[in-house]
Amino acid sequence: MSAAPRIRPVLKRGALVTAANWQVVAIQFAAEVSFQVLLAVPVAGGALLVGAAAGGDLGPLLGGDLWLVIVTTGEALTATPAALAAFLGAFALVLVGGSLLMCLIKGGTVAVLAEAERLAGPVERPPLRLSTVSRAGRFGIDRFLDGAARLSRRYLALGLVLLAVYGVSGALYLALVVRAYNAPAGAGALIGWTLAAAVGTVGFLCWITVVNLVYLLIQMAMAVDDCTLRTATARVAAFLRACPREVAGVVGVVLALVVLATIASVVAAAGVGLIAFVPFVGLIVLPLQVAAWLVRGFLFQYIGLTALGAYLAQYRTYRRQAGLDSTRPAEAATFPEGRIA
Repeated sequence: MSAAPRIRPVLKRGALVTAANWQVVAIQFAAEVSFQVLLAVPVAGGALLVGAAAGGDLGPLLGGDLWLVIVTTGEALTATPAALAAFLGAFALVLVGGSLLMCLIKGGTVAVLAEAERLAGPVERPPLRLSTVSRAGRFGIDRFLDGAARLSRRYLALGLVLLAVYGVSGALYLALVVRAYNAPAGAGALIGWTLAAAVGTVGFLCWITVVNLVYLLIQMAMAVDDCTLRTATARVAAFLRACPREVAGVVGVVLALVVLATIASVVAAAGVGLIAFVPFVGLIVLPLQVAAWLVRGFLFQYIGLTALGAYLAQYRTYRRQAGLDSTRPAEAATFPEGRIA
């Protein structure tokens, strides 16, 4: 049997369970926006410092491209060790504090969705009714906070491991890009290093995708099994060995949805930009841009949490097949013959 028929029920189940608990989508979106705003504060401070060093004139800096901004800011901060130390300290403080906040939020989100998926019943089976979907809603402030408190410490340890992997991977990728940029003169050497940089970029993106997938699956295992990081890692490895095609199928569908949503958002932004020059009509561009930004943010969060719901359904089915799940049949997802089909 092909992978498509097997992943269709879990994707539908994940989408419906996430829709029934839409509050976690809103919380995730608000937390991510807050984290991005917090990270922008020290960066803006660095830019103001560069402007002060340039006599208060930010025009040349803001008028340049992104690479010029990065290079100029880096040179200005490096020339003043105290300012560089203050900038790095502020950025590290915001990064650690924001990461802690995201771990708390993620713990509550995964706990709510895991409980909702466990008790949802065969919500993915037709006929589809609003009353059936609404019964899958398990969001509550107490449940969310309990999940955040129960999982935050383990999620924080996992987040530190993720940051370390990101740092090592980013350093290796940056070294490759710098080496390609400083390639020796000559058409053949330039083409070779350009090709190497392109292959390295694709490989880096694929690697980060795999790392994020494993990170999400370990979070899921911690919430479902209430286990440590080491135990969750071992169980995720066994899960991936048992269901590689199903997991890969969900990843492929989610990536396709993200690409389509990105293309649609770019086209919509371009269309809105075209009417910005029309008299009077251009006045409504800002509200439209804000609305498009909100819709885009909610949509991407919903897609990501739908994938989490699909993994939860597949993981719980795998655990029942392996005799690891003590969930009562009335509470379990009822797929034919105990499998996704």
